[in-house]
Amino acid sequence: EFLDQAHSIGAGGVQATLASLDPDYLKRVRSRAEELGMYFELLLPLPPEDTTQFEQTVRAGKEAGALCIRSVCLTGRRYETFATLDQWKSFVADSKAKLARAVPIVDKHRLPLGLENHKDWTAEEMPALLKSYSSEYLGANIDFGNNLSLLDDPMELIEALAPFVINTHIKDMGVEEYADGFLLSEVPLGQGILDLKRIVPLLQSKRPGLHFSLDMLTRDPLKIPCLTEKYWVTFPERNGRYLARALSLVRANKPRQPLLRVTGLDREAQLRLEMDILTSCLTYARDELGLKA
Repeated sequence: EFLDQAHSIGAGGVQATLASLDPDYLKRVRSRAEELGMYFELLLPLPPEDTTQFEQTVRAGKEAGALCIRSVCLTGRRYETFATLDQWKSFVADSKAKLARAVPIVDKHRLPLGLENHKDWTAEEMPALLKSYSSEYLGANIDFGNNLSLLDDPMELIEALAPFVINTHIKDMGVEEYADGFLLSEVPLGQGILDLKRIVPLLQSKRPGLHFSLDMLTRDPLKIPCLTEKYWVTFPERNGRYLARALSLVRANKPRQPLLRVTGLDREAQLRLEMDILTSCLTYARDELGLKA
């Protein structure tokens, strides 16, 4: 259903979970993707101590035609999830253990795994993390905008992760000051602060045939409370330079109009708005970035 929906609006593929590991279902997914000329990338959580389900799903993904995996260490946001540095350190240890379990499996099945920078690892931490496993099948699912929330320069983050790129979340971002820091919001491609015309060819040069999966969330802006004490609890190595740089970026890129908010819109209005934005993004990707479905 997702393949068909994406195809109907002109997209070239999907990142998705598998609804079943049944062989007939896997064949139907592969057949439909091939029929539509679309790519499929598998969404899969990192494995717990028992890796049986993870390996079965990796195997099933290959049977369904998945080109690679997108996974993530943290499903939330670092500055909201952890109240103490010890909690963050425990998460780091757990994440490294999960990756240590995942790497031999993706190596064995030769299915690349892209780990997303999901408002968890900084631009310094994530490349070091990936290097520590020395696997050609472990790399990055580069999200173009997430690390703005960690006060990273978006271009520096992308340049640091570019050698590891396996898959992507393409997006553009808008920013706006508020009392405790700044607001961060996905905006239609070409209407934000990211240099997409520089980013896209850079990543293509690192991985020919790379797919760009649109990660456009139609929602109220996120609050990045970087002027609060709690925000800094898990960043002992960072200093005021990061804060100054981020706030300077925000102040230099005031939105031409207020950032999108969906609170107060009924469901039908939200869906119409979302479809209008998706269509705008796909048009920009095709006409301005040269990305063909």
